[in-house]
Amino acid sequence: MPYVITDACVDVMDKSCMEECPADCIYEGDRMLYIQPDECVECGRCEPVCPQISIYHHEDLPAHNKHYEQVNAEFFTLGTPPLGSPGGARRTGRVGHDHPHVGA
Repeated sequence: MPYVITDACVDVMDKSCMEECPADCIYEGDRMLYIQPDECVECGRCEPVCPQISIYHHEDLPAHNKHYEQVNAEFFTLGTPPLGSPGGARRTGRVGHDHPHVGA
């Protein structure tokens, strides 16, 4: 898991990171954005443009947000059918659900 979006994105979704991402690997749920770990090229361009400071490299995640590494990865295994690695957020559009941790 390269970069991780955390709880500071919930109900904010500024989307500056989506515009900056060359890999198009940041997907929109209902209440927050999620990084597809298999599609992220670990360029780091998303992190400095996030005004909420919600994006971290997985090695730099604050202790209280470590579980968001799992939340981001699991988001792509949920839903019917699961997203998996769809190959581009722009083509996919808004997903229509969130990880249960975020939706709660």
